[in-house]
Amino acid sequence: MLLCHPSKLKAKGIMGMNRRNISYIGRYNPRSLYKLVDDKLKTKQIALKGNIAVPDLISVIGEQHEIAELTDRIRGFGGFCIKPAQGSGGKGILVITKVSDGRFFKPSGSEVTLSEMERHVSNILAGLFSLGGKNDVAVIEALIQFDPVFDGYSFEGVPDIRLIVFKGYPVMGMLRLSTAASDGKANLHQGAVGVGIDIATGRALRAVQFDEPVTHHPDTNKELSAMQVPHWDRLLTLAAGCYEMSGLGYLGTDMVLDTDRGPLLLELNARPGLAIQIANGEGLLPRLRQVEALPAHPVDVEIRVQRAKEWFGRAPQMA
Repeated sequence: MLLCHPSKLKAKGIMGMNRRNISYIGRYNPRSLYKLVDDKLKTKQIALKGNIAVPDLISVIGEQHEIAELTDRIRGFGGFCIKPAQGSGGKGILVITKVSDGRFFKPSGSEVTLSEMERHVSNILAGLFSLGGKNDVAVIEALIQFDPVFDGYSFEGVPDIRLIVFKGYPVMGMLRLSTAASDGKANLHQGAVGVGIDIATGRALRAVQFDEPVTHHPDTNKELSAMQVPHWDRLLTLAAGCYEMSGLGYLGTDMVLDTDRGPLLLELNARPGLAIQIANGEGLLPRLRQVEALPAHPVDVEIRVQRAKEWFGRAPQMA
């Protein structure tokens, strides 16, 4: 494991789960607002009100009897994504990238039958993938056409950008790249590659898979140090604006780059994980404390973004 010695963790300002839960999530995130981010459909609704771009909504299935209408609701779409509104960790997300003669195919090329899709939606409604096993709804979204700048950097999945935002300041960023090990999902615990991103420039700092440093994508052999995230200032501004939109003081924003629409907000997380520190090779605590020490008065989004770039910018570390 990387950075496992306690003295090294402390020296790098690594934040543990207890500190995160008590000092930041518990203190800055009112529980009454969790429902706005734990439910992806509600997140989409408040994002649209806040003029924040999100993937297009195709349909919502909320009752078992509506499953019979699935064919009609997805007709005419060459690809789409079915996800539980209250899912977490990528569970229950089904991505269809090709539709041909009534047949449906996943990014891997494997076929999914209509009956399998209907069963998947039924499982979503029954709460199989939702937080706490509660009854859920199935959200069907238009497929994201990810920016070709990411060609070769991800395997059978759309790369996403995670930014930790504290009191409206983007404090740390990471690009999550799917792999064969992660089954095309951007989940670090399942084997996706996490690439730490310089807040100032959007350039790659270092990369890890299963908490160990890597320099190339394990499936495509693409050199990760060459990564430069486009539209970086726009992504920072979008993430920073989620502070006012959600009312949460400490949150994670997950975004993607669509080749036609640019940056899109996928979801918000009121309990963002801590693996972003491993991807960056640096702890969150010094950055959080710097923001925490600021005077308590409103600051415009553009100023917050500029300050974050000045305070938290770093030089790449990958060989």
